[in-house]
Amino acid sequence: MYWYEEEVRQLENRLKTAAPPGPRVVFYGSSSVRLWDSLSPDFPAIQPLNLGFGGSTLAACAWFFERLVVPTRPDALLLYAGDNDLGDERHPEEVYLLFCAMLTLVRQHFPAIPFTYLSIKPSPARWHLVDRIRFTNQIIAGKIATAPGCHYVDVFTRMLNAHGYPQADLFNADGLHLSRKGYRAWQQVLSDHREPIFGL
Repeated sequence: MYWYEEEVRQLENRLKTAAPPGPRVVFYGSSSVRLWDSLSPDFPAIQPLNLGFGGSTLAACAWFFERLVVPTRPDALLLYAGDNDLGDERHPEEVYLLFCAMLTLVRQHFPAIPFTYLSIKPSPARWHLVDRIRFTNQIIAGKIATAPGCHYVDVFTRMLNAHGYPQADLFNADGLHLSRKGYRAWQQVLSDHREPIFGL
């Protein structure tokens, strides 16, 4: 995990100087979280704290959880990860087991907070992995359905066009990361579920 160290240390340093009081919702995960520059204005009713770090996998999120998330003592936690695991050629079953390990960590430290998993998105750059993405989303959703206080939010379906393919304008030119319109779509989906995931 050494290749994440520099960015993780930067996040740790930022947390030391930017720790607003009051209720806090942590957004944790890969660059799809890290690049969400409009997170605060998109969710003015909460105090979103962006703890995304580039290229992170579910394994990396679990590895750095106690350094990054635990000190913030969040009132709610949202996770987007698993995308890069599949991109690194992990099998859906491996990603599922990594998610289960992550869920165990969350509940070990925060038994009662709402924990939300955003489904893996259907990016054009990884469309060749779509069957693995669908299956990974399916089995993780099944696990979440059995876990009290946990929520699965389907962004995959929201990002498809009428023909069942990714909406190109929801993504940047690289076909992987979200455009501003893509983040607006995520904001709308999360707002539709704000009561259980944010406690609002």
